Amino acid sequence: MSAAVRAMSVRAKVMLGLGIYLAVTVALLLLFPSEGKNESFKPVEEFRLDPWVEIKVAGIDLSINKAVLYLVISCLLTVAFMTWIARRMQARPNRVQAAVEALYDLTYTTIARQNMSPQMAARWFPFVGALFFFIWVSNLVGYIPLPINTHATVAVFGIEFPAFAIYAATANLSVPLVLAAVVWLSYHLEGIREKGLAAYLSSWIPSGTPAAMRPMMFAIELISHSVRLISLSVRLFANMLAGHLMILFMAGGLAVLLGVAAIAWVTLPLAVFFFVFEVVLVATLQAFIFATLTSIYFGEATAEGH
Repeated sequence: MSAAVRAMSVRAKVMLGLGIYLAVTVALLLLFPSEGKNESFKPVEEFRLDPWVEIKVAGIDLSINKAVLYLVISCLLTVAFMTWIARRMQARPNRVQAAVEALYDLTYTTIARQNMSPQMAARWFPFVGALFFFIWVSNLVGYIPLPINTHATVAVFGIEFPAFAIYAATANLSVPLVLAAVVWLSYHLEGIREKGLAAYLSSWIPSGTPAAMRPMMFAIELISHSVRLISLSVRLFANMLAGHLMILFMAGGLAVLLGVAAIAWVTLPLAVFFFVFEVVLVATLQAFIFATLTSIYFGEATAEGH
């Protein structure tokens, strides 16, 4: 049998594998039929932020929850890793140092220097670089399973512990929104500092615009700058949330929701694919886009012409 399989072409082997996979799927569907829709399973519960330690100051909710935990972990890991690398810099870099230097070159040359003047890049690169590395680490940490699921517990020696789950602080809109607000305020203040308030607002209108069209152009630019606050935050939030939802459903959530256990045999490979895709590409790409747009906004705010 093994000799016959080895003699088959690649296409025939692929077709044979798909045939076996389909046969197993059908067999599982027959052996484990639908148990009915699971009304108790609520996927939204995975993203609900229940307070672990309630803290309210002057009516403001400052409670500690899993989003706060992931933010703290991301901050500590970012600072610890970069400090560890900085203290071990050497003339002949090892592989880790070479990788970090490549990331440094990416953030300075590709992100900051290409979108800002040399003076602006030197001034704001620490901010842009820190933003990139924090978002990147935060996104990656979001794919590490931690015991944070308080809606499902696991008994160990009679003690109930939260079940393992994945969650990303950037999948909660409040975190990207705060980052976007800091960027939005910073580039406006830098533009005003560089040009003065009147000249900065005037730079929103392209030179040569007829006087009659200036109010309309200013209104369009005002809306454009306001929308940046939303688009910058929602892009990061939506991509991270969608990725985590796809992993949740494909890893077994869909099978639980529909009450058909055999579906997990079909969706689990997709869950692995989405997990690798998110970790390898999306986590880094979203940090890169956020930092690049930040540099572009700073460059536009301080550029000589519109």
